[in-house]
Amino acid sequence: MIEEYAPSSIQMNSVLPDDCKMVETPFIGLAPFLRSSIAGIDLRPYGQEMLQQAGENAADAPLWMNLSVLMQCLGQRDAGLSIQALALQQRRIYRLAAMQPARVRLLMLSVPGDISANTPLDCLLENSDVELIYYYVSPGDPLALPVPEHDAVFVAISEADENREALSALQRSLAHWPRPVINAPQNIPATGREAASKLLQNAPGLLIPPTLHAARSVLTETAAGRARLSAQFARCDYPVIVRPVGSHAGRDLARIENDEALAAYLAGVRDDKFFLSPFIDYRGSDGMFRKFRVVLVDGKPFASHMGVSSNWMIHYVNAGMYEDAAKREEESAFMERFDDFALRHRAALGAIHRRTRLDYLCIDCAETQDGRLLVFEIDHTMVVHAMDPEPLFPYKQVHMQKVQDAFRDFLFRLTRK
Repeated sequence: MIEEYAPSSIQMNSVLPDDCKMVETPFIGLAPFLRSSIAGIDLRPYGQEMLQQAGENAADAPLWMNLSVLMQCLGQRDAGLSIQALALQQRRIYRLAAMQPARVRLLMLSVPGDISANTPLDCLLENSDVELIYYYVSPGDPLALPVPEHDAVFVAISEADENREALSALQRSLAHWPRPVINAPQNIPATGREAASKLLQNAPGLLIPPTLHAARSVLTETAAGRARLSAQFARCDYPVIVRPVGSHAGRDLARIENDEALAAYLAGVRDDKFFLSPFIDYRGSDGMFRKFRVVLVDGKPFASHMGVSSNWMIHYVNAGMYEDAAKREEESAFMERFDDFALRHRAALGAIHRRTRLDYLCIDCAETQDGRLLVFEIDHTMVVHAMDPEPLFPYKQVHMQKVQDAFRDFLFRLTRK
């Protein structure tokens, strides 16, 4: 069973007799697995088949990389990362086949890690004429391996603390690179929660709550009633949003209303370091919360999606968008009238682009009751795709094509200079 899989059950052997080697499997990236997952397809039989193939040809590095992604899509992160490590022992460069002939060869500088560690650009550029060359940087000397021929570089690495050394080394390596560099490594740390909250303070038409560091010991004192929250953290009082440092996708994210709730939260979470922010009530007049994902391509905004929920913590997959036709109609109207949204928040969106200096960036945001753009998170590694089933979401394809076309046009402009 896949559930019982252990990477040690198969030994890597990069020197197999020629008559034992199979034709190498194409690397397919995240997009096919994500599309299947969204469609509700059970990926476990494919995992069983791939695992059997890997046992028959352990030198097929792209097969191992595909299996790594599949395992993570099945929720088996640790097994997936172990499999990825086995693949990277053999090879650190993978090519994602594009429509031929490819018009642009884009070198994607990436780090080993789970599917949130790097920009999943293949999800946006499905079936395009852009060839993606995944180059997994080496520890210490990130560009130690020969660099394949390419037309532009895209730094896909997330801002996580464990990537800071690699980003710093890449800043030196790419300072005088002979090809255009997209999302320069020195600008990526600005997407961190704390860094972004500082960078975007006082931007016109924009509200981003301060992100404050909070040690467990300090929160414990507060929860016990021995210190007031507002005395410990300036401009921050109940209700507050608490999350562990380094958490993503809503893990252990909670709205805390009082000391008792804080005590209960700490009892259920083992982390020692937390981010704390004041909660901003962004409900509309109908009591519903709406969260938008906006993509900036060379500073120009595009709609990615909108989630509508009665819950303040919105994730598109659990907001009821698949079940509620009225919500989908509202999302469709938002995407159709996105130019009005972009014009309304032109100053805020322009400030984000200028201050971050990132060529490709995603923004999770909302509108406050007084009309400002409320920013939850900025990041270049968010998933942007057009994989939702067309019978339910017939309006999405045309709008997501706008994002893909904008990114391709941006690449073409860069590489033709």
